[in-house]
Amino acid sequence: MRKSRYICWLSALMMTEGDFCAIRSANADLPLAVGPATIMISGMLPTSYSTHFVITLLASPGKEPLSTAFVESMLPTLALQDVVVNNTAWLKPGIACDLFVTHDNQDALDAKVHAAICDHPYDAVVQPASNRGKKLIISDMDSTMITVECIDELADFVGKKSEVSAITERAMNGELDFAAALTERVSLLKGLPLTMLQECYDERVKMMAGAKELLQTMKKHGAAAILVSGGFTFFTSRVSAELGFDEDHSNVLETAHGVLTGRVLLPILGKEAKLQKLREACEKLHISTNEVLAIGDGANDLPMLLAAGLGVAYHAKPIVRAQAKARINICDLSALIYVQGYQ
Repeated sequence: MRKSRYICWLSALMMTEGDFCAIRSANADLPLAVGPATIMISGMLPTSYSTHFVITLLASPGKEPLSTAFVESMLPTLALQDVVVNNTAWLKPGIACDLFVTHDNQDALDAKVHAAICDHPYDAVVQPASNRGKKLIISDMDSTMITVECIDELADFVGKKSEVSAITERAMNGELDFAAALTERVSLLKGLPLTMLQECYDERVKMMAGAKELLQTMKKHGAAAILVSGGFTFFTSRVSAELGFDEDHSNVLETAHGVLTGRVLLPILGKEAKLQKLREACEKLHISTNEVLAIGDGANDLPMLLAAGLGVAYHAKPIVRAQAKARINICDLSALIYVQGYQ
């Protein structure tokens, strides 16, 4: 028995990329009954690793489902990269599946997993297997909890959306100082009637798919929720109430005689303030940063994302995707329910 297992393991290591692709393709057509055999191959790899991680494979609702065949095809893929899959568990059929593995480096494991996914329309999040359920969610608002950038939409009411959007894009990519970019954009809104803010909210601000479900699930499990935004209190207060955040923090637009003056009140809430809000919340709740889920898409979210136990770049700018530990590029926010191990 030992000799046959050794030969099986050695054969796997000697396979060429073409051999591997053929096996992966074949696995996709195999019946479920052969699943345990594939798992056994991965378990044969000799290893001295001792850190336990979970890989959560995720499909977007309404798009190509996550199949059992694809999940099983991942096992020999990872085995060839010395990633030992100890167990698999479905969180929701067709949507989310956990692979429990042992490895010595999270970044290296993450790279291997995303290489294995190739061009398939799925997301994957790699994290330590313990303490998945977070006790605090702290999130950006624009293009994260809602589908638009509010300042860009306000600029449309004064015929300057293209100009403001270009500045927003550069600021979110980390090319511009956030405070300076915000000040410049707000100056272009001078004279906008306050009634237009409510019109903008009613007509253009839409909640991100999965946002309400994520908040409801986390609060059901006792988590606190904070919305932090480089946007404006007019919008964060309304989004916070609609989604169920406990508190919100953002910038205040100066007004006079029923219109915007083109100025934002100081201090400006930027990346340092977002990080500070995270730290203050942890102290208040008596939790560690490892117990925090942080979500954002722009460069001003990076310090907050990097400080959190689970910092997620959500449909984010390249600079954010490159540095964040976790990325959601395809799925909606409901994916983060399963990432925390909830069904």
